[in-house]
Amino acid sequence: MSRSHGFTLVELLVVIAIIGILTALLLPAVQMAREAARRIQCVNNLKQIALASHNYHDAVRSFPPAMLLSQYDSARMRYRGISLFVLLLPYFEQGNLHDQWDFSTPNANFSGATDSHAAWGPDLLCPSEPEDENPLQYSARLTGSSTDRWIKVTNYGGNAGTRSYHPASGFLTTDGVFFMAGPGSLPQPNQRPVRLADIRDGTTNTLLFGERSRWDPNYNTFADQGWDWNFRFYGNWAATSTSGVAHVSLSSYSPINYRLPFDYDHRAEASPPANDAADFKHYIDLRVCAFGSNHPGGANFAMADGSVRFLSETIPLLTLRALSTRQGGEPEGVP
Repeated sequence: MSRSHGFTLVELLVVIAIIGILTALLLPAVQMAREAARRIQCVNNLKQIALASHNYHDAVRSFPPAMLLSQYDSARMRYRGISLFVLLLPYFEQGNLHDQWDFSTPNANFSGATDSHAAWGPDLLCPSEPEDENPLQYSARLTGSSTDRWIKVTNYGGNAGTRSYHPASGFLTTDGVFFMAGPGSLPQPNQRPVRLADIRDGTTNTLLFGERSRWDPNYNTFADQGWDWNFRFYGNWAATSTSGVAHVSLSSYSPINYRLPFDYDHRAEASPPANDAADFKHYIDLRVCAFGSNHPGGANFAMADGSVRFLSETIPLLTLRALSTRQGGEPEGVP
């Protein structure tokens, strides 16, 4: 008589344990490979932006300003204008959108829903960004407009130097590459865009663009109280006002990957405390200025010579600030 043989319970448990161990060993390698692919795509995005900026410079003899503010809005008593990404549209192979853009009335480009011009822009999100919805719906309450707006967002911002936000702080700087220009520019009216010849620290040692992380759970607990926007709404590529520099430029005011280190419930324990919305403005400036990413350990940057480098989040803040200025005379090079 023949007998059929099967697995014993012990044998089955051993096989399952071995499969579990192999999976645990393999999973980190798979995740590392995926992150490496995402970082390569991010590098390509930055190279595309840097190339577009240099092609713009070849045509116009300067880099675009972060915001070109030349249209005075008498109803709001402030200037409106055009962001650097709008000016770069022809160099992103989006000349048709540039030709349809309403430069005389910048806010008109937000009319409509997902068919508004601001929802058609270039796809400039880092693949490692967890906040990957694009375009985003900006509610009328959020923007102070009469209707909701659909706007594409970006994870990349031009290097504004040592302080890119807030225009009303009195500490805005123009020592980087991208800042406001035109009659409505701050901190001075009629500022001029930067030329390659103005980058005297060397193009290999000066930041051109960098990443922004739009993920910050602690920050969003303050947004829930109405003290600012949910942080994923930063990165509007088609911003139109002086405060639009928050969306299209970044700076070395904060360390790389700075995120709010406390939530709303622990605001009194912060140093300095953030007891009310006025106190919190200090932290808004720190967070909105910060370069950062969701890549482990740092962020990608395009240098003014067009190359792309990964800078560690442990880089000393003084070194980062030296790299962000175009003619500070600092001896520091890229680490």
